[in-house]
This record gives sequence, structure tokens and C-alpha cells, in this order.
Amino acid sequence: MKRISLTQYLVEEQRLNNTIPAELRLLIEVVARACKTISHSVGKGALGDVLGSAHTENIQGEVQKKLDVISNEILLEANEWGGHLAAMASEEMETIHPIPNRYPMGEYMLLFDPLDGSSNIDVNVSIGTIFSVLKAPDGMGAPTEQDFMQPGSKQVAAGYAVYGPQTVLVLTTGNGVNCFTLDREMGSWVLTQRNICIPAKTGEFAINMSNMRHWKAPVKRYVDELLAGKEGPRGTDFNMRWVASMVADVHRILSRGGIFLYPADTRDSTMPGRLRLMYEANPMAFIVEQAGGAATDGKGRILDILPHKLHQRVPVFLGSKDEVARVTRYHQE
Repeated sequence: MKRISLTQYLVEEQRLNNTIPAELRLLIEVVARACKTISHSVGKGALGDVLGSAHTENIQGEVQKKLDVISNEILLEANEWGGHLAAMASEEMETIHPIPNRYPMGEYMLLFDPLDGSSNIDVNVSIGTIFSVLKAPDGMGAPTEQDFMQPGSKQVAAGYAVYGPQTVLVLTTGNGVNCFTLDREMGSWVLTQRNICIPAKTGEFAINMSNMRHWKAPVKRYVDELLAGKEGPRGTDFNMRWVASMVADVHRILSRGGIFLYPADTRDSTMPGRLRLMYEANPMAFIVEQAGGAATDGKGRILDILPHKLHQRVPVFLGSKDEVARVTRYHQE
């Protein structure tokens, strides 16, 4: 079987469907290269002195791991000088990161969660990187946070890397979802799955059950039905899976169906959800929709939400269409 590299895939996609301008192709390649570097650091573990806490906090008030900081730096340094970007934003930084004046300014803006699933780093469980690409607004001067306030439907590309037994890169540019596996010997990304499709029906769900006592009524109702199994109203036994790193949970859903739930709860009335709209929910919603699934915040489509701040949080329900529709309906009722 002929091996198709990420570069070849992007070039051919541009020729056939005209969906990937040269600048965007180069940007995706730079991000993929940065993910390769992060994968290398993750793989070193204790041998590379990358485990444990960095003894600093990010803008979210979360204690950063060494790998959070390292991954953030890798992505910033890799993407600064290429001339494809006007600015970047990261879950780990308070505000945007404009491209330094010594480099040319490009027409795209990159958002990323440099290392998703940080709690899993020290126990050698799958973690990953999530990224999202927006077009800079026409006539933009010096970039500001306001320039990033675009709904997820405006994304021109999104993807994630999972650093697990294999390192994989899942990518959409708005024309389906494809998966590339890192050939560690050759150092190249190879296309291993084309046009991924999430089954509409499923027998699996992913949620953090330890928060059950804080859930609101629609989520309780939905999960109670799943747990009731064959004897319950759904007439089916459901399995629960929870990796506690969004990239791993979403990758499983892309591979074999399922629903991922991270609802708002009653713990903090000022916090409308836990996951970040711009760095996690939007890119994952774009990928899931492109794979035939659905993604809502319980009220409506995630990709239609107009952001009002860089680190905005939202509830997330994504995955197999039928299940997302059901739990969303319970919220609307």
C-alpha cells in the first residue's frame, strides 16, 4: 500500500478541492512538527526531567506541570517565525501572543491547548494537544483579543494530537476528518485513516461520575437512563469510559462511537461550564461535526456560540448524533 505523508495529503487536497491555501498548508505542517517535538518530550518522561509540577499557575488558576510549560513554549517558538500567523492564543497564557515585529505578519490566528489531560502526565496515560485556526479579520491592524471573538463555525482548520502508545494527529480543514500516525523511525506523519465517520448510535458514554451529586436534572435524567441498562427505558446496556483527557476520550468516540459529556453543574454558579470554548470545545466540535457527529452546549450548537472572552467556558455534549440530540432535548424540556 502506498504511504501518503501529511504534506502529500495537504497538497493533493488543495489540488482536488481547493480547500487549503498554501499559507494554511504550511501552518498545519508547522503545528504538526511542533506536535512531533512535544511527543518526543512526552516519550522521554522521567529520563528527560519533564514530569512533575512547574510550581507556577496558569491564567485559569491551575497549577502547571513542567510539560504544560514546555509544550506551550514549543508551540509558540515553532509558529512565531513562519509568516503564516498574525497572533496566537493559548489556554496557558492570560492574553494573546502577537507575532514579534521582526517576523512577517500572516493572515491566520492559532489557538491551542498545548497539553490536554495534564493530570495524566505523571501516570503515563494518554494526553494530547488541541489546536484551532481562524482567519484574521480583513483590514486587521495590531491584533487584539477582540479579533479572536469569532464563532467556531469560522474555523478554517482544527485538529488534535494524542500522545499514546502511537502518536496520532487528527485533522479537519472542513472537508471531512483524517488521521495520521507518526512513524517514529522516519519522523513523518503518515495517513492511516480517511474520512472518519462516527456511528450515529452507540453503547458507550464518557462522563466524570464523581461529580454526579452536582449535576443538574437533565444530565441526571440522561445518565440514570443509561445506567438502568436493559431493564431501563433505553432497553440497552451502556458502558462507561472516562480517561480524563479530552483528546483520548474524543479519539475513542471518533474510532467507535460514543458520547462525551462535560456538563455545567451546581458547584459554582459563576462558571457556566468547565471546558474552554476557544481551545477545546470549538476545535473538537468542528472535528466531531465533520465526522458526522454533533456537539452542543445543552442549548444549541457549540459552533454557533459567539465568544465574548478568550478563556470563556462552556458545557459540552459531543459525539454520536442520536445521543447528543437526546441529552440536548432533555435540557430544552
